Amino acid sequence: MTKKNIDLPEALDAPREALRTQSGVRLAYYADRRGQGRPIVLIHSINAAASSFEVRPLFEHYAGRRPVYSLDLPGFGHSDRASRDYSPELYAEAIAALLTSVVVEAADLVALSLSCEFAARAALLAPDHVASLVLISPTGFSRQSLPSPGVAGTAARILNLPVLSQRLYDLVASRRSIAYFLGLCFVGQAPKSMIDYAYATSHQPGARHAPLAFLSTRLFTPDATDRLYGALGALRGLVIADQDPFVTFDRLDAFLLARPSWQRVRLAPHKGLPHWENPEDTVETLDQFWRG
Repeated sequence: MTKKNIDLPEALDAPREALRTQSGVRLAYYADRRGQGRPIVLIHSINAAASSFEVRPLFEHYAGRRPVYSLDLPGFGHSDRASRDYSPELYAEAIAALLTSVVVEAADLVALSLSCEFAARAALLAPDHVASLVLISPTGFSRQSLPSPGVAGTAARILNLPVLSQRLYDLVASRRSIAYFLGLCFVGQAPKSMIDYAYATSHQPGARHAPLAFLSTRLFTPDATDRLYGALGALRGLVIADQDPFVTFDRLDAFLLARPSWQRVRLAPHKGLPHWENPEDTVETLDQFWRG
């Protein structure tokens, strides 16, 4: 069985605070309010070992320059990991709660991978609190169809069987598995510090619940291109998308043609985490977009 008593250090060198959503979910977030200008809100991806550690290079760069926040999503990091119905709506509510209750003024929202869909939902929930949206290797632009709700629901029920779910999670959360999958996300070597933190955060009480919901595919939104991103109206958007081992962008260019307030930037070489492998170009791209 997965060991549950590994100490979880702080993902970022910043004060960690907490809030509760209207539905009672306890959220942990990091905040550095020393800088000036429009706030930046960073949202990590969804996987077996996700946390605010994934956005560390961006947080460290902007800390002291601009107000910057990073949210541990429900089921990850230092946030609530209770057994519950993890859903796209739950994650959007969590992001919107941080935006409206803590950040308050309109922020530049930056999200990774599947969390880009949640960020778009949050922007629809709290449009006055989002000044712009940056999507790094976003899901939702693939032509590949998702499993039907019935199939996804069946998968979720099977994955929730206590013994089976724990054994499956033990496999995907092993150090060997974490190192392998993180290795796929880097052109070079995945940093040891990232592997170490991923292993620690994936070995906390309740750590299996959210990742298994992810594996069931229930956290993805069918036709997110139109239903989520296409519903954002005049909101300015930047998409950083090159090569990703888990995501394709088949519909992205056609989507951008109809939306002059959106743009795509390529920052190769990277495999989904440009802020780790190409940090200088990443922050230069972000600053140029935000100045524009």
